[in-house]
Amino acid sequence: MTAFADFTVSHWKKIWSTDPLERVNEEIKRRTDVVGVFPNPAALLRLAGSVLIETHDEWQVSERRYFSEASMAQLTGTTKEVAPPATLTA
Repeated sequence: MTAFADFTVSHWKKIWSTDPLERVNEEIKRRTDVVGVFPNPAALLRLAGSVLIETHDEWQVSERRYFSEASMAQLTGTTKEVAPPATLTA
């Protein structure tokens, strides 16, 4: 039996898929291709880190979260009321 089978059926498709990870990797590749040659390894690490931070921030405030708080509550058995995700204000 695979590990994802321990989760609820509604989570299986998202756990099974590697699409989000592939999208992040593609964005890092796209950004590094634009730069071309980095002056040192730290510069590459800063760029890749900034892409990961941007992705994390987008996932935190997105209305379409990968796993919503409500769906995660199904895993723990908690039934607390879930507030809608915060929106960014400019």
